[in-house]
Amino acid sequence: MSKDVSFQDYVIVACGTMIPELNYLKATGFLDAAKILYTTPGLHQTPNELEKQLLKQLNEAKKYAKKIIIVYGGTYCYINIKNPTRTIDTVINEMREEGYFISRTIVHNCIDMIASVDEREEIAQGSKVWFCTPGWLKYREHEFKGWDKATANENFPQYSGGAIMLDSIGFFDQYMEEHPEEILDFSDWMGIPLEARNVSLDRFKNVLINAMDPADKPRE
Repeated sequence: MSKDVSFQDYVIVACGTMIPELNYLKATGFLDAAKILYTTPGLHQTPNELEKQLLKQLNEAKKYAKKIIIVYGGTYCYINIKNPTRTIDTVINEMREEGYFISRTIVHNCIDMIASVDEREEIAQGSKVWFCTPGWLKYREHEFKGWDKATANENFPQYSGGAIMLDSIGFFDQYMEEHPEEILDFSDWMGIPLEARNVSLDRFKNVLINAMDPADKPRE
């Protein structure tokens, strides 16, 4: 990973699900962005609210920098059932303005930001696994807003391999020490066991770098 990369001329606008990882990258000195702004976690199924918050944060971002990276996936982070052809990129394109560089992280979703399909297949070892990141546990009331136990029973038991958290920041062990009952309650609510696998942050770092203006990317 190159050490000469800098995000000082950028504002990051991200889904709140990625707060743990982005805070870690900021604290460790990799992400020196001018500002990091968030939308509420779990807006993937409420497209109108997502658009409203994204517009608000993009307008706020323009106060701090001319270059903006939107940390959202392209496939599952914006689901518009009423208008399936309307995508997150459609929304972003409508918000573009001359004089500003705006890009989106080229991944499917937050899981894909942390581990590739091949990496997840290797972890799953042929089992059907529900993958998550720390934000899905920490902000589960937002992520599963409107869900009850019956809805959980309709969705999670199909994952015979259980739930695996892709932990790139040492979150799970600390959370288990401080809030063991919350992890147990979440697992019980899902009806499947939850464990964590330590993974590298290198993929997420590269995802952010690849979203930069080509002129700002570190030389190979």
